[in-house]
Amino acid sequence: MSAQLNAPLVGVRIVEFEGIGPGPLAGRMLAGLGAEVTVIARPQQGVVAAQLAGGGDNPMHDGKTVVRMDLKQEASRLDALAMVAQADALIEGNRPGVMERLGLGPAECARVNPRIVYGRITGWGQSGPLSQAAGHDLNYVALTGLLALSAHRGERPVVPPTVVGDASGALGLAFGLVSAVLAARTTGQGSVVDAAIVDIVAMLGGLAHWIHDSGQLGTEKPSAFHDSPFYDVYRCADGGHITLGALEPQFYALLMNKLGLSDVPLDKQYDVKDWPVLKARMTALFLTQSRQHWCAFLEGTDACFAPVLSLDEAALHPHNVARSTLTRTPSGATRSHAAPRFTPLPGVTSP
Repeated sequence: MSAQLNAPLVGVRIVEFEGIGPGPLAGRMLAGLGAEVTVIARPQQGVVAAQLAGGGDNPMHDGKTVVRMDLKQEASRLDALAMVAQADALIEGNRPGVMERLGLGPAECARVNPRIVYGRITGWGQSGPLSQAAGHDLNYVALTGLLALSAHRGERPVVPPTVVGDASGALGLAFGLVSAVLAARTTGQGSVVDAAIVDIVAMLGGLAHWIHDSGQLGTEKPSAFHDSPFYDVYRCADGGHITLGALEPQFYALLMNKLGLSDVPLDKQYDVKDWPVLKARMTALFLTQSRQHWCAFLEGTDACFAPVLSLDEAALHPHNVARSTLTRTPSGATRSHAAPRFTPLPGVTSP
């Protein structure tokens, strides 16, 4: 029963025109939830894809059917249109105008399938002054203003490569496609989904905008997210790092108790003038023991704690292993489980 519910998109057919980055990742997300995804790939592997694959299999093809076509040939173009005619949605990640020049734009696809959902993933969107400019994940996140929020005072802003921009864009595209497919099945009318990474990342910054507007992030005022002692990354004696995120008073109280800092007044958690001294004390304290010591002491409690793990370590962490969140292939490559997950409602039997 659970396995069946873990594939809610069974019966949804998607044609993915090969690209790099967020488009293939969106297709993989949808395939992981049961969609039938067919990739129309170029006759030869692209330079960037080959470089990222390192000579091995492309994990973005997992769960998909791959067919190779030269879309500059009329016969291949007609074959692609025939596939679109039988699909619920398509994914393409070219610069605006490329698909139209190939004779595979929204108008041509709509003629063979008025219900098609035409998913377009780009960095800057289908319109606007930057729409024809090249760019990558880091550039898109920078333009939203959110990259600046990642920096501690005076430090260089850094985000994990491909995660905040490309992966968020992929998730936004997948969300848009499923929403539009639902509408098409109700109305019989397809649509074009303009999934611009810069738009999606800006949308996902809603909480950050709210906190910024209250003066508690990205301003000259001290911020709980950059300046407080209870929300930060700390170095340990062995060179490893741990994280704390005890924003709520009850979690902060538990953290102070666990660390033996009984002299710290709990009712002054957000008294910013006390933060530098307490942060210095905690910095020195965490440097007295290894990361594993602090894991044994704090992990699994309500102190809002987690170690900073490498990707290899993350695949072996007991919580991730128990949920199969990350798995290793026989060759040692890391793979992530499809998410979110779906289980039956309690007491409801399947038809």
